[in-house]
Amino acid sequence: MSGEGYPIPASTHRTERMVQRSRFIATLAHAPDVESARAFIEEVRAEFPDATHNCWAFVAGPPGSTSHVGFSDAGEPHGTAGRPMLDVLLHSGIGEVAAVVTRYFGGVKLGKGGLVRAYGGAVQHSLETLPTRLLVERLTLDIHVGYADVEPLRRLLAEAGAEVLEEHYGADVRYRAAVPTSSADSLRRGIADVTAGRARIEDVKQQ
Repeated sequence: MSGEGYPIPASTHRTERMVQRSRFIATLAHAPDVESARAFIEEVRAEFPDATHNCWAFVAGPPGSTSHVGFSDAGEPHGTAGRPMLDVLLHSGIGEVAAVVTRYFGGVKLGKGGLVRAYGGAVQHSLETLPTRLLVERLTLDIHVGYADVEPLRRLLAEAGAEVLEEHYGADVRYRAAVPTSSADSLRRGIADVTAGRARIEDVKQQ
């Protein structure tokens, strides 16, 4: 992914479609991890306990990433609901997104091809009007400087759009900061310049 980040759902979003008298309700939401995706799925299932099916899929990572995905046909014929929904999400260009398509059966059987089109189409239709925001990818850095370099460092962090997470004052000063990936290299160079190479910068490994 580029250092400029990627779009994610800005809020929970719902659309409805009728297909051959069946009602398809697509609900999309932000899912930064697998746990939040599953919690969202359970919320929707609890909201529509009388539905014929509550099929779901999620991509709990960057757009197109298959490292944290899941899907379920929820009683529909194998491969006709969850997988088509996941395929649409993976090709949407949107990350950290979960979708539940709730179906109320209208009395007309759609067949396997019809179901694939209906479930995939419900997600695609909802994505077209989904409000999004940009998730900026960030690195977490520990920056150690002397007391005389604190003010120049604070100015550089602000210019880089960094978020200061911690400040620790001891023998030296340690700042832990979340830095936009796109600004990290220039920030490192700037810190080296203003401290004449005295600063120590360490990447913080995320758990």
